[in-house]
Amino acid sequence: MLVVKKIKNRGKRMLSYVYGENVDKKAKPYKPLTKSYKKRSGRMKSGRMSVRNRGGGAKKKLRIIDFKQKEGSYKILSVQKDPTRSAFIALVGDKEDKKYYFLATENMKKDMQIKVGEKVEIKEGNRTRINRIPTGTLICNIELYPGSGGIMARSAGAFAKIMGCEGGFAQLKIPSGEIRLVKETGYATIGQISNIQNNAIRIGKAGRNRLMGKKPHVRGKVMNPADHPHGGGEGNQPIGLKYPKTPWGKHALGVKTRKKKKASDKYILQRRKAKK
Repeated sequence: MLVVKKIKNRGKRMLSYVYGENVDKKAKPYKPLTKSYKKRSGRMKSGRMSVRNRGGGAKKKLRIIDFKQKEGSYKILSVQKDPTRSAFIALVGDKEDKKYYFLATENMKKDMQIKVGEKVEIKEGNRTRINRIPTGTLICNIELYPGSGGIMARSAGAFAKIMGCEGGFAQLKIPSGEIRLVKETGYATIGQISNIQNNAIRIGKAGRNRLMGKKPHVRGKVMNPADHPHGGGEGNQPIGLKYPKTPWGKHALGVKTRKKKKASDKYILQRRKAKK
């Protein structure tokens, strides 16, 4: 649910945020399933900068998510926000009182029972083999290879639609329009990942971006010619080039970065549709 925050402070007049109805605001992270991690500020191991405009930000603890999910029955103890990912996460407990963090689907809530296994009921939140799930069902946290753990469709609002199963493979359609083959014996969670309206968030002010570790980004056209190919000119000038470039003169938009002879190309039946 999208809520526009109404505050008299001028810096927040355009701010909006997503309020999850089932999210427990007072829930604290389960310490045994958290760990600290070192921020690299967009730098490689050698210390050289590889990504610009990164650094700083609020301190965060990394939640350890179980993407494989052992077979069994689990009870949802709470649905929480994760500061390091866009989707909500669910703290669950099994019969032995062991706790795990799972990715939460859209309608997960406290005290809900979910099951993982080959012969579980087909309902949202349960996890089973792809070939057992009916055609047309939305799934998420999908294994590309059996036993690898969830790899596909893990961010906020992500999902894939089952088109059918044939020859040991399942055909999955992704929102981009791409149709891809995955092993039908792999596991997937039924439903769509939570926090669907995450893309509707308005940052509202620059300070909120700084808390997320994003530094100000300066446009190339306001730089000097020595600093950027778009730089120079008097006043507001167009870039004056055939195509947008990076500070190092390479293509900035519309460049295909996927390898031409990638091994997994044979599993892609239909490429994603280009944006108009």
